[in-house]
Amino acid sequence: MHKILLIDDDEKLGELLQAFFTSVEISCDNAIRPSQGLKLLESGEYQLVILDVMLPEQDGFQVCKQIRKTSDIPIIMLTARGEVMDRIVGLELGADDYLPKPFEPRELLARIQSILKRSDNTATQKKMNFAELSIDTESMQAYIQDTEITLSSMEYQLLEMFARSPQKTFSRDDILNKIKGIDADIYSRSVDILVSRLRQKLKPLDIIKTIRGKGYIFTAKAN
Repeated sequence: MHKILLIDDDEKLGELLQAFFTSVEISCDNAIRPSQGLKLLESGEYQLVILDVMLPEQDGFQVCKQIRKTSDIPIIMLTARGEVMDRIVGLELGADDYLPKPFEPRELLARIQSILKRSDNTATQKKMNFAELSIDTESMQAYIQDTEITLSSMEYQLLEMFARSPQKTFSRDDILNKIKGIDADIYSRSVDILVSRLRQKLKPLDIIKTIRGKGYIFTAKAN
């Protein structure tokens, strides 16, 4: 049974979602304060976090930033206003998906199942090696000269997509269609942010190039 964590100070919503998830065999703990949620995450028992933006103590963006310092656990953010800027900020900080309130529990479930399915799948090619970069698709981890890179779920998806087709140019539409979690309403900006974030994580390697007017290409050569 998968185990997820909800960080939201709306206790009624927490109770509703806990009951709903139990009916579909997903275990859900609810933390009403960020400090409580961050403490629970230290156990390493959870496969996904649902994180509200509007929280006491500190907002969800700050919490997302703290989580990303030490973990690449998938994060779905709940935004009360559903504003584009909120979603862009969340993406820049490492969130994997967004859902504006109010929402239907089944829609949230569909997004959770999509992310968990990707996390559970073992790629047929378990390891890919390039000059200074190696990717273990079984553990969904990447390394530069044996030092692990901390990647979010979407960052890892993007890296693996590039690595499986080196020297191929991917347009923004290609990336949008392959990487789940990018908001279609703001996809151009979202894709650029995601690629930029991955480039920063891969430094000092410079292996993702921009092809003007066409998209992006992964230039590393496989060993």
